[in-house]
Formats: sequence, structure tokens, C-alpha cells
Amino acid sequence: MEAEKDVKITEPIPMVDLKQQYEKIKDEVDEAILNVVSSTRYIKGPEVTGFESELAEYLGSTHVIGCANGTDALQIALMALGLKPGDEVIVPSFTFVATAEVIGLLGLTPVMVDVDLATFNITGQLVEEAITDKTKAIVPVHLYGQAAPMEEIMEVANRYNLPVVEDNAQAIGSDYTFRSGKVKKSGSIGHIGCTSFFPSKNLGCYGDGGAIFTDDDDLAAKIAMVANHGQSRQYYHDRLGVNSRLDAIQAAILRIKLRKLDHYCQARKSAADYYDQRLGKTIQIELPYRADYSSHVFHQYTLKVPANDRDQLREHLQNKGIPSMIYYPVPLYKQKAFAPYWPQGKVLPHTETLCQTVISLPMHTELTEDVQNYICNNVINYFS
Repeated sequence: MEAEKDVKITEPIPMVDLKQQYEKIKDEVDEAILNVVSSTRYIKGPEVTGFESELAEYLGSTHVIGCANGTDALQIALMALGLKPGDEVIVPSFTFVATAEVIGLLGLTPVMVDVDLATFNITGQLVEEAITDKTKAIVPVHLYGQAAPMEEIMEVANRYNLPVVEDNAQAIGSDYTFRSGKVKKSGSIGHIGCTSFFPSKNLGCYGDGGAIFTDDDDLAAKIAMVANHGQSRQYYHDRLGVNSRLDAIQAAILRIKLRKLDHYCQARKSAADYYDQRLGKTIQIELPYRADYSSHVFHQYTLKVPANDRDQLREHLQNKGIPSMIYYPVPLYKQKAFAPYWPQGKVLPHTETLCQTVISLPMHTELTEDVQNYICNNVINYFS
């Protein structure tokens, strides 16, 4: 496709535009923050419990427990499962470090498996191939906004009696359709779901925050205890825990943004559709794959381009004032922190390919057609 005529771009192009998003909800947010401050209910309190209840309803989950951030959410979930040092936990090799980091911190063994080239996610087959008698849990990551194939992963997990902890930090709001036609929200399919409310997330707060969700009453009780110093009631500590709370001000902001989450997801899908339309005829570019079982909520809009072009394309865009990101440039198993868990010289081919070919373009709820047109023109021009 030929480049279309540019409209002059006068403002810097952000990778994520939180300022314009805030401006549209400023009055609501400012009032909510002031209400918390004037109430002096800074810890727990009605804003936190209200948000937990509303998020549970949105997800179709029985329990939601807020916590301080998405990394804590993963750690607390694994602690609640009662895993023991040396137990193996299966994770994707192509993801943000937090997913595997908490496994190592708990004295568990992260077993990193390759991902599907099209979806960037682990599959049931790849999980099953990695299961040993030491495997005690599976942590699929719904990368870039699209759910992993949870139905087949749950079938494998059920065969081996393994708990599944969904890392839903990048895909909150995504719908998962089962073969039967039943639809559930991503994060509500496994035994435990976890998410982050980091500001750039599809449902982001104005600081740090996270949450854990489950339908299991016993697990919910354990999660709540772990997140609160292991307390069953005040000053009675039944297990070792942590201090991880969702801040009341952040909960108040999240209550407002949760009501707009479906709108935000649709805005991202519309932006992705425009990118697809403009970039789809450039043969050197592979567009994001959209699985038929999962709605894609485009936390990132990630292309695959030839490895020998990727870094040069990024430099070309930077010279035109266009930001881009590489999520992720190094496989987890090549990070120094994970060297003790990985046989020297072993590689996972799909992960290696993706680390060399992925590039993410600006993606957020406030993208305009003029800005996208400018971005697309410069991508197309590079390959012309």
C-alpha cells in the first residue's frame, strides 16, 4: 500500500498517552481522590472493597483480592498454593521477567517453554511436553492482549491435576470463547487469575496496584491471608505472608476506569484495525494474529519484521519522532538471573525468532487517525 499524505504532527507522539485519557475523566477522578483524602480511609476501606466487588462482577469471578502490584499478585497466588522449594512451575520463555522472577524468589524452579510463533503464547502441547513428576503448577501469560489457548491448557492441567495461575496483566477485558460457545473473561478460566494495574495497562491506575481472582473459596481465604501478613484475624498469623495492599486512592480511580474498560478495549481494537488496514499490504510485515477463540484487546500492537530490518526500522521511526518498543529483546533463559535453571547452550527456536523480529508501535486509547497515518506512512516508506 502506498503512503498517504501526512497531516503535520505538531505534538510529540507518546507510546502510551495517559494525559489525554485523564483529561477526559478528570472531574470524576479528582473528585474520587478528594473523597478518599477527606474520608481518611486510606487503607482498605469502602473504595477497595467496592472495587473488588465490581471487578469480580465484571470478570464473573467469585472473589477478587486487591494487592500492591502485579508481581505481588503472582507471588501471593503461588504462595497460596503451598508449593515447596524445588517444585517446578511451567512458564513461557517469552514474557516479562516478573512471571518467572517470583517463581525463583520462592525457591521454586521455573521451567521455561517455547511459545507459538503466531500468538506469542504457550499451548497445551508445549506445556504437556514439559511436565515432569516435579511439575506442580502452570502459569500461562496472555501476551500483548490476547489470551493463550486456555481450553487446551486446562485440559492438560486437569489430566495431570495441576493448578493454573493466569497472568492476565496484558489482557484484562478479553473474552475467551470455548468450543461449546461458552464465553468467559480471560483471567477467570484457571484456578487463579492475576493482573497488574500499572498505569500503562488497559485497566491502569495512577501508581502501582494489582489483584488476584478465583472462584475457589478456600484459595481465596488463603490468598487474602498471605496478602495480609498471613493473618486469619488481627494479630493471629496462621502462615507466613506478605504486606501487599491495593491503595484506596488507586481503587477509587480504578472504579471509574473499570466502567470504561470495554470502551477502552474497543478504542484499542479500532486503532489496531487501522494499523492492519494500512500496513497489511507491506509484504515484509507480519501483522498481529487474531485467534478465533479470544478477542484481542491490544495492550500492545506488535509486528514481526525481518530480523535484519528490525533495529534499523526502529531507528528510522525514532528519527521521525515515532516511538517504538521491543517486548522482549532477550529470552528469559538467557537472562543472567535464570542461568542456574537453564542448560547451557539450549535454545527455544520460536522464542529466539521473536526476540529478533518483534516491534511494537504506539498503542493506546487516544490514538488519532492523523497520528496513525503518520506512523504508518513512515513504516511503509522504510520498506519501499
